[in-house]
Amino acid sequence: MAINTTSKRRTALSVLGVITAAGLLAGCGSSTPGQSADDGNANADGVTTVQFWHRTFTPVENEWYKNIVKQFNESQDEIKVVDTEVPADAWDQKMKAAQAAGKAPDVYTFSASITDAVNAEQLHPLNDIVPQDKLDEIIEQAQPISQIDGDYYAYPLLLEPQTVLFWNKEILDKAGVDSDNGPETWDELLDACAKIKPTLASGQYCISPASDAVTFAWSSVGQQWNFAGHTALSDDWTAPDIDNDGYRDLMSKYKELWDNGYMAKQALAAYVEGKDFGEQKVAFKVSGSWMMSEIGSDFPDMLENTGVGAFVNSENADGRGATTLGNFRWVIDAKTKNAQAAADFLTWALAGDPDLLVPFFVDTQFTKVPVRTSVQEAVADDEAAADAPWSDIVVNDIIPTAIPEPTYPWDVSLAVGTAMESVMKGAATPDAAIGTAEKAIQTVIDRDSLADKAPSN
Repeated sequence: MAINTTSKRRTALSVLGVITAAGLLAGCGSSTPGQSADDGNANADGVTTVQFWHRTFTPVENEWYKNIVKQFNESQDEIKVVDTEVPADAWDQKMKAAQAAGKAPDVYTFSASITDAVNAEQLHPLNDIVPQDKLDEIIEQAQPISQIDGDYYAYPLLLEPQTVLFWNKEILDKAGVDSDNGPETWDELLDACAKIKPTLASGQYCISPASDAVTFAWSSVGQQWNFAGHTALSDDWTAPDIDNDGYRDLMSKYKELWDNGYMAKQALAAYVEGKDFGEQKVAFKVSGSWMMSEIGSDFPDMLENTGVGAFVNSENADGRGATTLGNFRWVIDAKTKNAQAAADFLTWALAGDPDLLVPFFVDTQFTKVPVRTSVQEAVADDEAAADAPWSDIVVNDIIPTAIPEPTYPWDVSLAVGTAMESVMKGAATPDAAIGTAEKAIQTVIDRDSLADKAPSN
């Protein structure tokens, strides 16, 4: 199951088999946060306590985190890891408070830009505490979100496409649109919507895409690359780079969806969830690969009626993909007093025996991609893989051309997302929106001295 970067196949998917995965929604389940990291020093018995925080994910993910800590603690008697599950909606507030008080956990899950965190001196370098051969196992697609100029600050657990196209085969068939092969370009998508719209019932729409500034900010990075051949900053981070035909064209495509009534004026569901698709309110849904888990658990009758493929391309993409490559990583706090013990746990759990990681990817229904080839192969060998044919599409058709999340500050992405929303809704012309975004981006460049922080590679 190693990633095949030469694969160009695009295929529709009739999803077959039975899926038992729990839904994706992040708010389900929590536990009371544990003791602070201050308590994590060696006790009288010489056992070092390591505090580990992770967000509340899906039930099967939460169970994997619980079990991986339990297995590590049972595997040796020198380090005790204390597992704390923090509700997703409380994560930012709790983490900021802990960092401000100097009580951040020794190890924790992380999904933001490592550049910002490294510049803020929040992350401990891994090169001297994690064996180099273990760092070398991280596949090429995961390198940009793990290290800066060869200095590692995070070890990834997974990669997952944040922009995947799902379609309702029955609705497409009714409109005379090819449901075996989804649209490959924006023009094909718009043509399909023109055919589909007259066949829809009241309350149904052609597509449910991103529709607000914040979601555009993180989900459209791959599309920016797809249209323009680059993202929002010049290579040396000295200036914005969005005043071009690529960005104008991308913004205009969403305005066409909006103006033609192909999408709802008020989102039918959050971008990250599949309720609107599962309830058959839309012919096409744009979301992350994780949505397949929700469809399988909450809308099993939709399985055989769901097509999956890469998101549509600009006519000038020249092989560039259109999805942002999401991820989740583990990091070690810069101020930990137990750096090596924390690294030993991280290495054992994420960089050790592939069989420890297989349950995570199997139980999340093959909607996420391991960052080590050995783990990819072990997951592919699991007998349940045959019931998840979409995994091959994710791994071979989408991931190889996906664009990693940018390492520049979030405010740069948000400026682009705001411009995209304002153009889509007709609040500003592309020229005006781009001008406003350029000013906002330049402010970030000057404020954060980005020219001094641009990665050399």
